[in-house]
Amino acid sequence: MEAQTGSAQGLGGRYATALFDLAVGSKALDAVADSLGKVKAALAQSADLKMLTTSPLVSRTAAAAGIAAVAKSLQLDTLTANFLGVLAANRRLAQLPAIIRDFTAFAAARRGEITAQVTAAHPLTAAQQKALAAKLKAGLGRDVALDVTVDPAILGGLVVRVGSRMIDSSLKTRLESLGQALKG
Repeated sequence: MEAQTGSAQGLGGRYATALFDLAVGSKALDAVADSLGKVKAALAQSADLKMLTTSPLVSRTAAAAGIAAVAKSLQLDTLTANFLGVLAANRRLAQLPAIIRDFTAFAAARRGEITAQVTAAHPLTAAQQKALAAKLKAGLGRDVALDVTVDPAILGGLVVRVGSRMIDSSLKTRLESLGQALKG
C-alpha cells in the first residue's frame, strides 16, 4: 500500500489508507482532498451533520440517505461520495475526523509537505493561515500543510503541533502557568 506511513493508526487510519490508495490509483487525489476539506468544514459548522455521523440512534438507511444528500449539497467528487456511503453502510461515519486527518497527512507527505495540527480559539482567516504557514515554513525549512481545528476552550492564541514538537501559546496555558506561579 502506498499510504503506509506509520502515522495512521486504528480503524480510521485503515479507512484513510484505503481512500488514499483509491484516490491515487484513480488520479483523483486533489478532488478527494478538496471534498474532504468541504466535509471537515461542514462537520465543524453543522451540529445536525455531526449528530448524523456520531449518533448510534441513526439507522444505516437514514445515515446513508443523509450522507448522500450532504454529498450532493456539498458537490463532492464521486469517489468521496461513494466512500461516505460505504462508511454509512458500515456504521463508521464517527471515524470521519480521524480519516480526514490521516488522509490529509498522506496527501501532504506525497506533496513533500509536513502537516501542522493547529488548534485555534476562533476560525482563522485565509490570510492568517497563509501567514502561519509561511512562518512555519521559514522555521522548519519545508512546506507546511495546516490542519486547523477550532477549540474555544483555549480562550485565545494557538496550539501548533508538528510531528513531536508542540508550540502552545494559548491563553488558557498562560493563565494556568500564571496561577501556578502565584501559588508559589
